[in-house]
Amino acid sequence: MTNFVVKTLANAGALAVAIWLLSGITLDDGSSLGRRALTLILVALVFGLVNLIVKPVVKLLSIPLFILTLGLFTLVVNALMLLLTSWVAEQVHLSFHVDGFWTAVLGGLIISVVSWALNLALPDKD
Repeated sequence: MTNFVVKTLANAGALAVAIWLLSGITLDDGSSLGRRALTLILVALVFGLVNLIVKPVVKLLSIPLFILTLGLFTLVVNALMLLLTSWVAEQVHLSFHVDGFWTAVLGGLIISVVSWALNLALPDKD
């Protein structure tokens, strides 16, 4: 249970950095800090579920592209997962939005780096 909370907080932190750095990734849920934080955590949960359920299937089906591009196709997969998270968030009325594929590529790269760094810094005990 602790590992789940740590990973969700790391995702929320990584998403917050991407929102802060890129104007094409937005979280518009009023001016209340508490409301924005709750929305960010909910979006992090959606992002975590997308990465848990959809990403392994996409990676399995695209193994030839990973080999052909020497792993650079990972950037495309991460971008697609971020776009899917944006779409799901809109369907459940969360105010998270990603504008376009290239913003998603850059956002996916930022989220991957920040999430990796946060997972190193945060405790990982079950």
